[in-house]
Amino acid sequence: MGRRLVPLTLDNLQDLPKRCRACVFWELDPVSGEAAVKAGTPALEKEAWISAVLLDWGSCGRVVYVDEVPVGFVLYAPPAYVPRSTAFPTSPVSPDAVQLMTAFIMPGYQGQGLGRVMVQTVAKDLLRRGFKAIEAFGDARWKEPACVLPADHLLAVGFKTVRPHPTSPRLRLELRTTLSWKEDVEMAIDRLLGAVQKEPALRPL
Repeated sequence: MGRRLVPLTLDNLQDLPKRCRACVFWELDPVSGEAAVKAGTPALEKEAWISAVLLDWGSCGRVVYVDEVPVGFVLYAPPAYVPRSTAFPTSPVSPDAVQLMTAFIMPGYQGQGLGRVMVQTVAKDLLRRGFKAIEAFGDARWKEPACVLPADHLLAVGFKTVRPHPTSPRLRLELRTTLSWKEDVEMAIDRLLGAVQKEPALRPL
């Protein structure tokens, strides 16, 4: 199985799932996001956001390929580039952290360690750039795949709650801890990024 993790650019944006290519939940504030949807321009707004962040800050995502097939992605950026983050009751994200916006692995590719590799790649990138942690807003009442990742699964992969809330807690993962994860954490990450609530306890070797 050949797998590659490639920085997200405008050239491979089309390799994200269709619904994600036209989603600006994180990239715009709630009012602007609603206006973009009504105007039918969310995909253009997404492109513009990625272009601006790439030029100003640098890499803000990774796309995962297995045998040249795109099977997952992760998006992250400092909170200054993520207007929606200010709409959460548990904001702001800490100044030494980058926000994990959203992530996904296709169901058929979970349980293969791709989630671990993806998050560790992000961790190494951000450590090089001088950041200490990743923070994320979790959904404490998560029921189905959405832009906000489930809080329970973030906790399962090592995030710690830094600002509790009944629906939107803010969680933090120290980057250095990601470089020495064990298999149980790897499997939890696959479940998190695949947004799957149940998975067999055993997986084939």
